[in-house]
Amino acid sequence: TYGGNPMACRLAMTALQILKDEDMAANAFQQGEYLRQELSKLIGPVITHVRGKGLLNAIVINQKEGHHADRAWELCLDFAKNGLLAKPTHGNIIRLAPPLTISRQEITECVEIIEKCVKRCQ
Repeated sequence: TYGGNPMACRLAMTALQILKDEDMAANAFQQGEYLRQELSKLIGPVITHVRGKGLLNAIVINQKEGHHADRAWELCLDFAKNGLLAKPTHGNIIRLAPPLTISRQEITECVEIIEKCVKRCQ
């Protein structure tokens, strides 16, 4: 591999310096809190729980009703059609992992897409 060469090491050091200089950890914390706060407003018949830390978050989807076995997958497909990429995992969980540079406005747009898709899913 090329991972240990001087150029790759310099690139890694520069990337870490940017993370520090731009305080991306604090941004991840703040934006993650905002994301969970906004997603929690959508808890109802489709979304049963929202959890996460920083910008790594999950939406737990209600699939107790037999005919909604693929509801998380269907929601992710609908998200994608509306410009939001998310990954279903463990059957009824949708993982959200936006970039560390995400803005509050982008999170608001994300939540609006999720809300629109969830309303169609009910």
